[in-house]
Amino acid sequence: MIRVLLADDEAMIRAGVRAILSADPGIEVVAEAGDGRQAIEQALAHRPDVALLDIRMPHLDGLATAAELARALPTTSVIMLTTFGEDDYIARALAGGASGFLLKSGDPHELLAGVHAVAGGAAYLSPKVAHRVITELGGGRMSHGTAARRRTDTLTPRERQVLALVGEGLSNAEIARRLHVVEGTVKAYVSAILTRLDVKNRVQAAIVAYEAGLVPKT
Repeated sequence: MIRVLLADDEAMIRAGVRAILSADPGIEVVAEAGDGRQAIEQALAHRPDVALLDIRMPHLDGLATAAELARALPTTSVIMLTTFGEDDYIARALAGGASGFLLKSGDPHELLAGVHAVAGGAAYLSPKVAHRVITELGGGRMSHGTAARRRTDTLTPRERQVLALVGEGLSNAEIARRLHVVEGTVKAYVSAILTRLDVKNRVQAAIVAYEAGLVPKT
């Protein structure tokens, strides 16, 4: 069962999101909050697997809340949920350690897929957000490629293989099946990769993989 914290200052939005999540028998909303401070308090009390955070909240916005949760509860994966798709929000959310970014205007199936993905150790961006990120990377891929390749050159061949699969958006379980190893081995590889690349999460690692040319263009 995936335990979820839902934080949004609009009660109607929370009700709608909760209804979508409750339709999945594998997801349980264990706590709700109307602002960032409450979200942190509820997270510390319930220790959810996933925290769904609105970006614009009173007292402490979603970005600051995500950063605090990353420090206090590193085992809780964060998904930013917002109506805003500006690049600045996306960049700040990912730099702050968020594992996912979803737009409220997206398909409800994206919400469920995102929760399952980050709970399984993967990263998840809604298609619209992914398009923005890939477009941005595509424009700067050549200029950043040399630096990214230099960073990935420090990895072992197996670590580069795992990084490439992370870049494709695969979860630890999917990577384990692809490489015919146990999931614990993949977790160890991913942990080592994050440390050696000096990145905060799988999204940032995926960006390095893309810039280094480890992930083929689609």
